[in-house]
Amino acid sequence: MDLLAHLEAYVATADEASFSRAADRLGIAQPLLSRRIKTLEAHFGGLLFDRSRRQITTTELGVLLLPYARDVLDRAQRLRQVARSARRSRVCAVGVPADCAPAALARAIRAGTEHGITLGMRELPPAERVSGLADGSLGYALVRTAPEQAAFRVPLGLASAPAPDGTQGRTPRRTVHLEELRPRRGRTAAPAAPPPLLLLTEDQVSVFEDRLLRSAARAGLPKARIRPAGPAATALAETLAGSALLLCAEPFARQHGAHWAPLADRALHRGYDVSAAPGRAGAGDVPGWLAALLASAVGAVPARLDRPGPGAGGEDASARLAARG
Repeated sequence: MDLLAHLEAYVATADEASFSRAADRLGIAQPLLSRRIKTLEAHFGGLLFDRSRRQITTTELGVLLLPYARDVLDRAQRLRQVARSARRSRVCAVGVPADCAPAALARAIRAGTEHGITLGMRELPPAERVSGLADGSLGYALVRTAPEQAAFRVPLGLASAPAPDGTQGRTPRRTVHLEELRPRRGRTAAPAAPPPLLLLTEDQVSVFEDRLLRSAARAGLPKARIRPAGPAATALAETLAGSALLLCAEPFARQHGAHWAPLADRALHRGYDVSAAPGRAGAGDVPGWLAALLASAVGAVPARLDRPGPGAGGEDASARLAARG
């Protein structure tokens, strides 16, 4: 027996004092309503309505049980409302890097609302974004991958202290080769210790670190020159003070007032895919609008727009060699 449907028939009949009006109110046929009342009376073991008169009346048992029936129906209605509200307000967690642009994340959140999804952005290291997708705590995430296989690329470069006169923003930007970071020889005085090259947590992944160390070895940079950055605020302070170089994306450097120059080696770009949790409905099918907005939050462009054009065959060959080690 569908208890709620039978109780609705009982309450509607008590309110209307008529089987026909109660059936109209519920949008069902009168014979169906009558059968539900009879089934309920058999269930409770007594008549709920006196049918001996022209206008039916509620029996003593019917009057006694009526408040409880209304309470059950009210609770069921509140339960439905809570369920609907929970569906509307359900937050879909999205794993993103810590150096995302807040304005771009805000655009993604607004777009999610327009598409009926409440997005909650969670700043997480690369490994935690992957594990979050695996255990279902994240619905979507930006995942690091090799740049030549990625859907999106972020050019990396070196952030350094701004020039005292502020002229670096008006001079042509040039690419930096790792070979240029080697200590210069031939000086009479002992050269100052070269500044360390700091890696943010976002770049402390094997798909990137292995390539960087191989490229640094080919360029003659000692491995000890490259070290983890620790907290981003501390790394930025060292960089702006001129005591370190920070490997990062251009928007992050510009946001904090640092000078930035891109690395020449395209194999040292960041590669990103936007992935969905495996157990999610439509897994693997990330909405295009979400992928584009998350990519813009890290300063990425689609990889097909970042491929070298004619005459750039040397860089592309370098990237392929770095990928193979």
